[in-house]
Amino acid sequence: MVDISKKPVVEREALAEGVIILKPETIKLIKENKIEKGDVLQISSVCALNAVKKTPELVPFCHPIPIESVRPEFEIGDTYIKVRVKVKASSKTGVEMDALSGVLNALLNIWDLVKKYEKDSSGNYPFTRIQDVRVVKKVKYD
Repeated sequence: MVDISKKPVVEREALAEGVIILKPETIKLIKENKIEKGDVLQISSVCALNAVKKTPELVPFCHPIPIESVRPEFEIGDTYIKVRVKVKASSKTGVEMDALSGVLNALLNIWDLVKKYEKDSSGNYPFTRIQDVRVVKKVKYD
């Protein structure tokens, strides 16, 4: 780990996002809350929160940070769901890895919840993909 002992504690914020591409029929089922495993957005929201809190366990060189706020948001299009996760903390180091972990875990969870509907006749996923995962904004308030 990098030595951050001499850095001051400041308020930090990061916003990350990513997209999962799904079949239009699957999106319709999600919107109608007809996915067999449950409410996709509600479950994915909890998964994002859990991932943010566990980032130091998942990414070995990340410092454990006292997370103060996690805000997952979802945008549903005709063939995609965009996940955005905003994380805030007062710390000596940034929260962008935590925000990215939240986004990726939410996206993986969505895939898991809808995989039954996304598979083709051979059991593969020719349409489904996760893409465009990135940090949208990182802010350090001095």
